[in-house]
Amino acid sequence: MAQFKELVFSGVQPTGNLHLGNYLGAIKRFVTMQETHDCIYCVVDMHAITVWQDPKELARQIREVTAAFLAAGIDPKKHIVFNQSQVAEHAELAWVFNCIARMGWANRMTQFKEKAGKDRENASVGLFAYPMLMAADILVYRATHVPVGEDQKQHLELTRDIAQKFNNDFSESIAEHGFGDAFFPLTEPMIQGPATRIMSLRDGSKKMSKSDPSDYSRINLTDDADTIAQKIRKAKTDPEPLPSEVEGLKARPEADNLVSIYAALMDTTAEEVLRQHGGSQFSGFKAALVDVAVTKLAPIADEMRRLMADPSHIDAVLTKGSDRARTIASETMKAVKDIVGFVRPR
Repeated sequence: MAQFKELVFSGVQPTGNLHLGNYLGAIKRFVTMQETHDCIYCVVDMHAITVWQDPKELARQIREVTAAFLAAGIDPKKHIVFNQSQVAEHAELAWVFNCIARMGWANRMTQFKEKAGKDRENASVGLFAYPMLMAADILVYRATHVPVGEDQKQHLELTRDIAQKFNNDFSESIAEHGFGDAFFPLTEPMIQGPATRIMSLRDGSKKMSKSDPSDYSRINLTDDADTIAQKIRKAKTDPEPLPSEVEGLKARPEADNLVSIYAALMDTTAEEVLRQHGGSQFSGFKAALVDVAVTKLAPIADEMRRLMADPSHIDAVLTKGSDRARTIASETMKAVKDIVGFVRPR
């Protein structure tokens, strides 16, 4: 099998309020990942418009996600940080993949069914074709690994199916053009231990979400220290003290959520948190959680605000990153055109 240089691709959609769930579930992991891998961090703005976005708001959100990457500690000099729409090869390869992927494959995607809901006829074609663009995002860099949450696993399987079908359909041409027995890698999911699933501070059975009408249900990455403290103090709990064993959290979703947040922020386990705080009343535990959350999150919020006040700096980071991304993507696209049989200037 062909050898591919190890490369990680990660994307975040710019669709409003980044919150603690986005940080612990994705961005914090991206920061750790950059120590061990070559990484491409992409603000996937073309995905955002599968449902209508206010243009001014979209521009602000693209910059906000970029600011969050930088404020959390991603290094745009060592790794590539850019927004998808500046690199046209994403859309070019997506079209080729639209012609490789089968309707039956796309119809099986559960996320489309969930997002389109009952009114499927009224959903955009883009929402249906979203997984083919996602495959192009990854494979235009011939990335070998992608960190994926539960909701994206099916899309990564589709990416692998598309890569395999392309390699099979064009095997002779791939070999003739000097790429051996495969042009695209079969991208692997990056398993980074159990994902931290952060739930609402008002209801431990619901995921923390930017669409929840109550701002007290989430900690936004732009919240200042006082707001963070207030939201944690007002977080829903139950009357019992914290258990000493993880087993004791099972039927207590709010307690489980606050312990999970503490553990994730401290890079430790729920077992270790309960070893220290088991038997405590929530008033005492919340005070400890406030200290941890403010220490870890307030500097990120401060830096995000500083960066957002200087949009020209953020834009410069994205432009430089896009130039670097385009250098890789254009080489892939030239080879794809040759393999498929398109005529292009030499």
